[in-house]
Amino acid sequence: MRERIQDESGIRAHDIYGLSEIIGPGVGIECSAQHGLHIFEDHFFPEIIDSETGEVLPEGAEGELVLTTLSKQAMPLIRYRTRDVTELVAEQCPCGRTLRRIRRIGRRSDDMFIIRGVNVFPSQIETALLRVEGTLPHYQIILTREIGLDQIEVKVEVTPEAFSDEIRKLEALQHQLEASIENILGLRVKVTLVEPRTLARSEGKAKRVSDLRNV
Repeated sequence: MRERIQDESGIRAHDIYGLSEIIGPGVGIECSAQHGLHIFEDHFFPEIIDSETGEVLPEGAEGELVLTTLSKQAMPLIRYRTRDVTELVAEQCPCGRTLRRIRRIGRRSDDMFIIRGVNVFPSQIETALLRVEGTLPHYQIILTREIGLDQIEVKVEVTPEAFSDEIRKLEALQHQLEASIENILGLRVKVTLVEPRTLARSEGKAKRVSDLRNV
């Protein structure tokens, strides 16, 4: 998504990381090297833990980011679990700064769901969708259960140009998307193409998964 923004606007986009519970934007930010987000360690102490056991993991290991505030007075937080999955990078950044960095947040520890025995993260589906030309970065995952078997459907917005194409081209795009998702997940997934701006937009963090299996 960022590459698309940069290519189409001619503006470099930088990630800024923050949580409303801690400070909002300002916990970490990318420099011009775009090689991870520098954590402002004079204000926040980062750790990476195993989401299941709570064990602190060594630098370079992927896990859940935990933050302790060092300068916040009104509402200090100790070892706050963010649920964001990343890793700490200790070596010096190409920009010259020595503040530790975190890798770009790709997923959360609490947004995983299991479908037919396979662990699935929405970010995996997003990766598969963005590999195919003609789609937009707006999608919704719908989980249902039929006759005791879990089913997954992905609704995907397509560009106005793609949606105006003939039915045969839309069907080809649909098959491309299904194949791209299956290549990453190893699961057959039903893809439904919808018009631009059909799917609801969320303020703040987008709600990607609608789990109707227990409804």
